[in-house]
Amino acid sequence: MRAARSPIVFLLAAVLFINYVDRGTMPTAAHLMQGDLHLNYEQMGMLMSAFFWTYTFVQIPVGWLAERYGPHRILAAGLTIWASATMLVGVAHTFSELLVLRLLLGVGESSGFPSVAKILAAVVPAKGLGTANGIVALGYLVGPAVGTYAGGTLMAHFGWRSSFLVFGALSLLWLLPWSRVAGQVRTAVQPSAQESPTWGMILQQPSLWGTALGLFSSNYVFYFMLNWLPSYLQTERGMSTLQMTQYATWAYLGCAASALVMGWAIDRYIARGGSANAAYKSVMAIAHLGSVACMLCMASGSPTMAIVSMFVFLALSGASSPGVYAMCQILAGPRASGRWVGIQNSLGNFPGIIAPWLTGVIIQRTGHFTYAFVVAAAMSLLGLVGWIWMVPKLQELKWKQAVQPSAVA
Repeated sequence: MRAARSPIVFLLAAVLFINYVDRGTMPTAAHLMQGDLHLNYEQMGMLMSAFFWTYTFVQIPVGWLAERYGPHRILAAGLTIWASATMLVGVAHTFSELLVLRLLLGVGESSGFPSVAKILAAVVPAKGLGTANGIVALGYLVGPAVGTYAGGTLMAHFGWRSSFLVFGALSLLWLLPWSRVAGQVRTAVQPSAQESPTWGMILQQPSLWGTALGLFSSNYVFYFMLNWLPSYLQTERGMSTLQMTQYATWAYLGCAASALVMGWAIDRYIARGGSANAAYKSVMAIAHLGSVACMLCMASGSPTMAIVSMFVFLALSGASSPGVYAMCQILAGPRASGRWVGIQNSLGNFPGIIAPWLTGVIIQRTGHFTYAFVVAAAMSLLGLVGWIWMVPKLQELKWKQAVQPSAVA
């Protein structure tokens, strides 16, 4: 528990907080940007999707780079890139410029989760991973809440460009405290090359494909909400910018609090003799089934039911967040977690490409969000296959035992 609450863990939570604030600035500004730059829904959907074109495909090489050259270096370089891209959006004037900057933002932010997973697996014992991932999840789930509130407030008073300039500049300040702990991280994440499993050994694990499918399912619904919730509340439910900001902020705060509480609760359950397999999988099953109901209620329910469902969905999403990365850190261990998460995130973030664009097309064609919520509900069901069925048992894989038959042959 002490390792889970170390300064390193809190700085990792902070960098993912920044990651989500910066990536969420454009969705918050979407309504204003469309009017100012004369962008239609399909163009806006493409800009939101473009971030994931690079974010998704760069995850695998970033996971390798984190294990080869050190996650502390890759994480710092990535933050520098994405903070610069965020600031430059504040001075962009054309669709083409915005598209290039969204691609660059994806390159920089791809360093986040593979590097963080590698570091956590090395510095936190398995019995503390629930709490550690809960703290980290608190960071990246509070990010949209703070980003929506602070960004919406800045935009209301100073225009949408101000939020990109301010958030990008403030992001660079994280590098100062990180430079003080980078040496500790470098020491902790240096296993010998002989002990590391090969790419082939990792790719042969059914659990890898299970966690990737589970993340694909979780991310489709979450990214759909992250990118389009502000527009949904304003256009479909008739809220003002300030009303949207208040509702979305409280919903995201509930999501973040749920992640922290559930991570701590899972660790307490395991410490008292409970099964990590049962704990994490039960939470995943409840979260995905509940998400289906919430999406359908937001699609066709009354305004009150839609708002309640939004809060419930984000609470369930937060509760499942610690397991998303704790499960793969337990399975892969410190020697393979960087590459495992790189592969998992690369496949699991394809919804970032699909969901924003597809949602924009659906709204453009139908004039409503109804069918977009129905698609999200169907996607949520895939998580049950990935997290529950394709991960046979949650325990660290025996990489050394897998090497020996190959060596004899």
